[in-house]
Amino acid sequence: MAKSGSATRRLLKILGIGLFLIVIFGIFANAMGWMERGEPVRTVESDRAEIRTITQTVSASGKIQPETEVIIRPDVSGEVIELAVREGDFVRAGDLLLRIKPDLYEARIDELNAALLTQRSRFEQARAGMLQAEVEYAKQAHLYDRELIPELEYMQAKNSFEAEKANVKAAEYQIESARAQLRRAQEELEQTVIRSPKDGTISSLAIERGERVLGQAQTAGTEMMRIARMEQMEVEVDVNENDIVSVSVGDSTRIEIDAYPERVFEGVVTEIANSAVITGTGSAEQVTNYKVKVRIISPHNLDMSPREFMEEAVAEISDDLFVANFKPGMSATVDIETETAIDVVSVPIQAVTVRDFALMEPDTTVQVSERPQRRASVNEDFRRVVFVIEDGYARQREVQTGISDNRFMQIQHGLNEGEEIVTGSYRVLSRELQDGDQVEIRDQQRLMASN
Repeated sequence: MAKSGSATRRLLKILGIGLFLIVIFGIFANAMGWMERGEPVRTVESDRAEIRTITQTVSASGKIQPETEVIIRPDVSGEVIELAVREGDFVRAGDLLLRIKPDLYEARIDELNAALLTQRSRFEQARAGMLQAEVEYAKQAHLYDRELIPELEYMQAKNSFEAEKANVKAAEYQIESARAQLRRAQEELEQTVIRSPKDGTISSLAIERGERVLGQAQTAGTEMMRIARMEQMEVEVDVNENDIVSVSVGDSTRIEIDAYPERVFEGVVTEIANSAVITGTGSAEQVTNYKVKVRIISPHNLDMSPREFMEEAVAEISDDLFVANFKPGMSATVDIETETAIDVVSVPIQAVTVRDFALMEPDTTVQVSERPQRRASVNEDFRRVVFVIEDGYARQREVQTGISDNRFMQIQHGLNEGEEIVTGSYRVLSRELQDGDQVEIRDQQRLMASN
């Protein structure tokens, strides 16, 4: 019995060692790829290529401002003694805006009038002296011709006459100078009364009656108010240098105003700047933008318009049309419609990915376990591709793309309407999925699990 138990233990020990060696060998063989494995199945999401109309847009943000706005500054300094308008008033061209105290300018005119009379008196004195010198010169010339006086006396009379003529000319010029000073003083007096240069609404009023304002003809004076056409508003946005080449004057736009979150307004591009606005120069955050002006063509601010314009506009507007009341400085986002492709084959944007064709060997099917590692390629050949699902397999197909919107991309060549394509997941589509991989659609997998 002892020998039988010992033999049994020895047999069990040998079997255990053998089983352990078999497990180790299986793990090693699996790691080395000696054991045949089934082809992996990728779980993907899919969609179909469809005919759509795609509109490419460029998005930008900015502020609302009047399309035309005039800043009113004084040309003369003084105290505001009358303010005829309030902020929000509509004014016509020529309407009185304010008056500046004119006392100093009236006194200046009186002073210059007196100076002008003085210069005229001096002119008469110079003229009388010239006439007397002319008579003396004529007398001396007559005597000199008869050789009754020496040449020296003749020359003295002649020089005296010429000097008196010069004095008359100088007096004439002094009169003209005094007249010019008087005209300037009269213009300054007229500038104490400031009138509206155009029709518009007082969009900003920065002064009160009794305040003093500074003004000079050569420099900008105190900003007193602004006059704007509030029924003609625009949005000034910053468009990045990468997108500005797609924008053209006349492009239609969709405008969203933060103050009206559930409304979309229409607009049109009216102006594109040629000079760039560069921020963060010399740093990694350097940004180059261009100013673009977009006119808002949806009816707005009718209560700030001329009465006849408002009556005409209201007559053309239906009762259910919303009319906004915009104010300068409101934030806005603009989608500029730069190009439209009608009834074209399109796919979701995420379905289009890129592959380096320089890493692929033609007419060779590469197993997943045998795929080469990513390596640097001197002649990289990146192309856009989609993966078409055919009989449960993903087939890589090169495509030529066109414009895109926020969701879909136009396919110009390489894909037909109705073909099923892989759209996700992003990790699988962008890195793992290869031509010929077996795939399983995620929705089908869920359906089978629920059954």
